[in-house]
Amino acid sequence: MSKDLYILGAGGHSKVVIEIAEDLGYKIISILDDNPSVENIFQYKVVHSSDNSTISENVFFAVGNNINRKKIASRFLAPELNLIHPSAVVSKRTTFGYGNAVMAGVVINSSVKIGNHCIINTSACIDHDCKIDDFVHISPNASLAGNVRVMEGAHVGIGATVKQDITIGKWSVVGAGAVVINDVPNNAVVVGNPARLLIKKK
Repeated sequence: MSKDLYILGAGGHSKVVIEIAEDLGYKIISILDDNPSVENIFQYKVVHSSDNSTISENVFFAVGNNINRKKIASRFLAPELNLIHPSAVVSKRTTFGYGNAVMAGVVINSSVKIGNHCIINTSACIDHDCKIDDFVHISPNASLAGNVRVMEGAHVGIGATVKQDITIGKWSVVGAGAVVINDVPNNAVVVGNPARLLIKKK
């Protein structure tokens, strides 16, 4: 695969993804974003033409919002590429789909399965036998014990703790610092210690 890479997204998350790509030896061609107010990130020009699917063969989706990342994935054919920071500790028995960003200090233990277009953020810990579905975001310093299932589009907030054998439902949100000891339904927002239902999203 070519080491040339386009980055789609020009927000803060994109800056972290760019630096991982640089550390892995990729040559960043340009940044793609529809926001006309952003002209450059670092030394890279922002091109305001992300509808151009002709560059899809080497584009990485650096968009932090899970819903928006899924919408973008429906418009572009992504390469079978993951960006994993060199300091991340990843079991040789972990399996990945593609389009995943794994940040510095992450620990992923044995027999974890990670889908497509997920963000495993700084110093998150995912223990044995967890299953992470597509478009999930595991935030910085979040910890998942063994055999946790995180379903499509869910967001596990910064510093959250999820005990073993829990299922986090589709498109749900676990609030920052929450301690999850019961399953979380689809489209729910849970907060606190122990985590309790705050709202159910429509």
